[in-house]
Amino acid sequence: MPHPISVTELVKQIDLAEKRIRPFIRQTPLEFSPFYSEQSQCGVYFKYEILQHTGSFKARGAFNKILSLPPERRANGVITASTGNHGAAVAFALRQFDMPGIVFVPESAGSTKLAAIKRMGVELRKIPGDPIEAEKAARLYASENDMPYISPYNNVQVIAGQGTIGLEMIRQMKSLDAVMIPTGGGGLISGVAACLKSVLSDIQIVGCLPENSPVMQKSVEAKRALEMDTLPTLSDATAGGLEADSITLPLCQQLVDDFVTVSEEEIAFHIKQFIETQHTLIEGAAAVGVAGLMQKAAAFKGKRVAVILCGANISTEQLKSVL
Repeated sequence: MPHPISVTELVKQIDLAEKRIRPFIRQTPLEFSPFYSEQSQCGVYFKYEILQHTGSFKARGAFNKILSLPPERRANGVITASTGNHGAAVAFALRQFDMPGIVFVPESAGSTKLAAIKRMGVELRKIPGDPIEAEKAARLYASENDMPYISPYNNVQVIAGQGTIGLEMIRQMKSLDAVMIPTGGGGLISGVAACLKSVLSDIQIVGCLPENSPVMQKSVEAKRALEMDTLPTLSDATAGGLEADSITLPLCQQLVDDFVTVSEEEIAFHIKQFIETQHTLIEGAAAVGVAGLMQKAAAFKGKRVAVILCGANISTEQLKSVL
């Protein structure tokens, strides 16, 4: 099981991750949005992780974890669990290193994301239930077969890889007042928040979640990882449960200043509006961040606010329903 990590140590791990993965990932743009700035009365900047390899930020954590493994641990391949984006990122990284692997997915995983994993030539195994059941099955298989397991969020190297987004943002823009970050298991928000707060001590970190699956928010409030029923959501990349020992929970308790939840109607609206105004496709989880921005706009009026666009992997079925 993973051991808790201090914020100070995590920041050191993010610096190591930056050196380790830089040859394999893209620096994504951080761009000002005139439309959303006018709509929100904030200075709005979008961090385009939708332009990262495989269409989401997940390549960062996947590469960092695989590259941190000793050669003898890489030999037989790796096991992971995913609702789609993390699995595709791990599969992409494995292909670069000509390594085998198996991705365990919940039956609810989107068809577009599953197709992306299959194209990488990695084996898929579907598990009944929500994402936490796929994670349990993957961990068990990895343990029984003595293979490395790559968690979507509950691992220091994965979190540190995601935290390299924060290093890029600091290079791209010296000052920010707040960042809106889509939040599921907490790997993205933990890494980015630790990095940004180590440099910009007053920055506000806002976790954005769908109303249908606000597990991290409720767990932070309860001060323990909750097992709770969730509903289907357009934000499938942030859906599902939280492992009981997740190291992201104490990090979120320390680093996240506020949470905001958004409805399915808001998610759908902002996917459509983003396409219309920015001429760019985003998935439901990214729209959660945009919707969160608009909910919190009054609190940040006149301030500079960034939104991390975490992914663009939306299925044609979802897109049709939204449009």
